[in-house]
Amino acid sequence: MTEDEPLKPIIAVIDDEAQIRHLLRVSLEANGYKVVEAADGCEGLAKVTAHCPDIVVLDLGLPDMDGMEVMARLRESSCVPILVLSVRDREQDKVAALRDGADEYLTKPFKTAELLARLQVLQRHAQSASEETVFTSGPLKVDLALRAVSVNGRTVKLTCTEYALLRLFAHNAGKTLTHPQIIETVWGPGNREKSRYLHVYMTHLREKIEPIPTQPVLLVTEPRVGYRLNVYPPLRPGAMPGSQGFPAGKCPRF
Repeated sequence: MTEDEPLKPIIAVIDDEAQIRHLLRVSLEANGYKVVEAADGCEGLAKVTAHCPDIVVLDLGLPDMDGMEVMARLRESSCVPILVLSVRDREQDKVAALRDGADEYLTKPFKTAELLARLQVLQRHAQSASEETVFTSGPLKVDLALRAVSVNGRTVKLTCTEYALLRLFAHNAGKTLTHPQIIETVWGPGNREKSRYLHVYMTHLREKIEPIPTQPVLLVTEPRVGYRLNVYPPLRPGAMPGSQGFPAGKCPRF
């Protein structure tokens, strides 16, 4: 590779099926990616640590440990986008994977074109933002340059999709965003069927940033329309939330 040649995005493929790994390697390398392979969970974790991939493609049915455990270990220290590629097609399996850290879920057998499209979406989410602003609302702080989120000074770990959602709301704070607007921006055009994904991710996001996730005051729902990120003055140290602009009767106990 010459100095002028751009670095290729690295995809870590963790799958015990040699034929699947070969198919993915051929397809991905033909589309400008560099591929590292692993046949089980332990090897996969080691390869991720060694190569720092841009995206992980993860099978759930691994011989040494369940893919969900691999994902949990990855999420202990990394926000690398994870695309689950699995034969498990039950809704509860998909919801569990998305809830516990997956950014995308694709069932086998799959179409190469769809896989590539989803990888491109994950790449867009993971690209470093050039913004140099910090958004605050009540106890919530989003550093758009560092891609860092905190609540009451405590760091909050978000998946890349969760962060993409929160960043979208921060850029449009105080405005109601419709379901189609959110889905098209975060997942790309032609993904209207992602409405169920949106609901799942909004639930996860609220669990991480709201004082009472079932009674949200930051990310609120506009029934049958969409969602809105409310803007409140930053909390002063030692100040009572109710004295700084929170709705009467809805003063959150941050």
